[in-house]
Amino acid sequence: MKKTALFFLIGAGILYPPQKVDSQEFTEHISKEFSLTGKQTEANLFIYNISGFIKVEGYAGNKVIFEIDKTISAENTKSLEAGKKEFRLGFDMVHDSIIAYIAEPFDSRPHRHWNGSDNQEVEYNFNVNFTVKVPEGMNLHISTVNDGIISVNNVFGALHINNVNAEIVIKNAKGPTRAHTVNGDVIVTYLSNPAEESSYYTINGNIDVSYQPDLSAEVQFKSMNGDLFTNFQGAEILPATVNKIRENRDGAYVYKLNSSTTVRFGKGGRLFKFETLNGNVYIKIQS
Repeated sequence: MKKTALFFLIGAGILYPPQKVDSQEFTEHISKEFSLTGKQTEANLFIYNISGFIKVEGYAGNKVIFEIDKTISAENTKSLEAGKKEFRLGFDMVHDSIIAYIAEPFDSRPHRHWNGSDNQEVEYNFNVNFTVKVPEGMNLHISTVNDGIISVNNVFGALHINNVNAEIVIKNAKGPTRAHTVNGDVIVTYLSNPAEESSYYTINGNIDVSYQPDLSAEVQFKSMNGDLFTNFQGAEILPATVNKIRENRDGAYVYKLNSSTTVRFGKGGRLFKFETLNGNVYIKIQS
């Protein structure tokens, strides 16, 4: 596997090739702990994973506690030993921002590059499963690509969650949410409705979001092969909007009809965006 051919960034996350079926493996458990010194609402956790799940649980404390299970696998002993020697996780803390990422054989943080020679080959595979406890008011920026869901429970800060080949499940949220995946469902429940713009996106899957009964928002819905369902009463479909694109040399304007449908819940206000290609959107009252 050549590095230059296998690792690049695109849109919602990092793409990585399918893993091989391996005959040998090495496992290791890693524990890390960081203490916050300031306000929880100003603290941020960043996790940039490639292969493996991420599970985050909020609690009433001031420490970020990592429990990580790492697996290196290969088809022969030589490659396995190379992986054990080379593969490395990175942890950085700047003020109250904590960053966990893959440091070797490449840097998994956005807009980073392969380390070492472009001709170097990686003959092993890896999987990293993150289980993390965080202060409940913390903000999250977390992503993975293969072989794992992302689940977030009882975290009340802003949520920026990206997956590629599995679902996203968020329970008991309060803050503005960006939950985007490609192949999988997006499932979110709120203890209180987010006060700021939020967006939910998948290509192949359903979007299922439960809000508190006092929801007031403009919901923008877009799907090629799906429908919007809700049990909120009095939702109002708004007229389609037309946007001016440009002015040509003769002074004429070009207009484009908005391809999405906007539905007003309650008194409207904040904007929530829902988009899926092959799936339905369900907007429900949280019971």
